[in-house]
Amino acid sequence: MKKRRLGKNGPEVSTLGLGCMGMSHAYSQAPDRRQMIALVRKAIERGITFFDTAEAYGPYINEALVGEALAPFRDQVVIATKFGFAFNASGAQTGTDSRPEHIRQVAEASLTRLRVEAIDLFYQHRVDPSVPIEDVAGAVKDLIAQGKVKHFGMSEAGVQTIRRAHAVQPVTALQSEYSLWWRRPEAEVLPTLEELGIGFVPFSPLGRGFLTGAIDENTTFDKSDFRNNVPRFTAENRKANRVLVDLLQTLARQKNATPAQLALAWLLAQKPWIVPIPGTTKEHRLLENLGAETVTFSSVELGEIDAALAQIAVQGARYTETLERATGL
Repeated sequence: MKKRRLGKNGPEVSTLGLGCMGMSHAYSQAPDRRQMIALVRKAIERGITFFDTAEAYGPYINEALVGEALAPFRDQVVIATKFGFAFNASGAQTGTDSRPEHIRQVAEASLTRLRVEAIDLFYQHRVDPSVPIEDVAGAVKDLIAQGKVKHFGMSEAGVQTIRRAHAVQPVTALQSEYSLWWRRPEAEVLPTLEELGIGFVPFSPLGRGFLTGAIDENTTFDKSDFRNNVPRFTAENRKANRVLVDLLQTLARQKNATPAQLALAWLLAQKPWIVPIPGTTKEHRLLENLGAETVTFSSVELGEIDAALAQIAVQGARYTETLERATGL
């Protein structure tokens, strides 16, 4: 795969990364662990060098899975993980926690689970309203000085919070949702990142599977699948939002591509410092996603896509209010 640099001074990574959350969290009963380790290693064979995990995924078990899978390839890959949530004894999230002492504890635990001497990219998973962002950035700055972390990242943060953190410890990358059906970062976030030299890592670049065309109003999700509680994934909204998938399918046919490839290629075409992290538990989807790298657009084509999208009103909120506040996704 081709490479991109995350921000002005960040690491060089593959054009597409791999989101590993679904290998042990959120979408269904966890797949077979050995199969997921094999899938991560297949991704390396195919040129992916950027892998995303978090202590919240499981919690904890996803980091351990990724650590085992990548241990033989440590010098070839960039691993991102996250801090910022608190959990009770049963593993349920109990809120945000970005106190400096907690950040240090999470870093030590993540280093062990990931089997690394330094965390390549350490994101604050969600902004903690009870802890000044300057204190958070300062804690990560100390970890960087100690050689335990290489780069500082943030997730789903607003532009003023990003600026305040960046003034204390340069932010290498922001991870937030961005896709053809969630374009809010374009208004303020992307211009700010470009100004400050910060890379952007879109999560859910395929709309949690919806943009692939494999989901419609008749799809039944596993009872453990968090999409059961997402307004955008009610049967009514899935039916209404098929108009977007129909457009993607038409555009994809014109490019001899799949809807997933077109959606990822569109993201790659927005900025050279954007690195999407589509997740999957299936090898054929992994290989399909990698084909996005060969799909290109002219400026005229991008304008035509924007014009077509402007005619479509996506139905349903991306999260419930509770999930918006508390989720680690």
